[in-house]
Amino acid sequence: MSKSLSKTRSKPQQIRIISGSLKRSILPVIDLDGLRPTPDRVRETLFNWLTYFWDGDFSDKSVLDLFAGSGALGFEAASRGAQHVQMVEKHPKAVAALRQFRDKHKLSQVRINDHDAKLALKRMDHSRFDLILIDPPFADEQLLSTTSAALPSICKHGTLVYVESAAAVELPEQFELLRQDKAGASHFYLYCYNSESRV
Repeated sequence: MSKSLSKTRSKPQQIRIISGSLKRSILPVIDLDGLRPTPDRVRETLFNWLTYFWDGDFSDKSVLDLFAGSGALGFEAASRGAQHVQMVEKHPKAVAALRQFRDKHKLSQVRINDHDAKLALKRMDHSRFDLILIDPPFADEQLLSTTSAALPSICKHGTLVYVESAAAVELPEQFELLRQDKAGASHFYLYCYNSESRV
């Protein structure tokens, strides 16, 4: 995260789950460079979008939170009833905090993968998800590009992909843009994967 962005976006020490079974549960935010939990307003907008496209039913959904960080997005999905949530996070302190919150709230549907996102993607040979959450460190645009290129291998027809970035983002042609918005320094998007699209 760049110095300019870190000055304009203060980092809270804790955030709250917005809705679902964990509503108002406090999620601690550990002090790590580049860790920027998705703000309440952006999370609320995202999950309003998802509620619209899924008719409010998360119960059969499989979710991948590829840069979990504080876990704000993945735990929000779990709170709303997602069947399976897989989080990927490489920093040991962040991983420990994620596991502590998961175990405290007995979230058996949440798995936490303590690997680099690029390595985790290579190991997901047969995994397919209903929702993929991508919010990489703002300063690493190359990481977002690499991740985007690997997406088709873990998508199925109709997979929704959320992307949050400091710069404007456009996914490959087979991803249809459904929604987009901007809040402060963050651009955020919801795409849908079309396996029948010709590229």
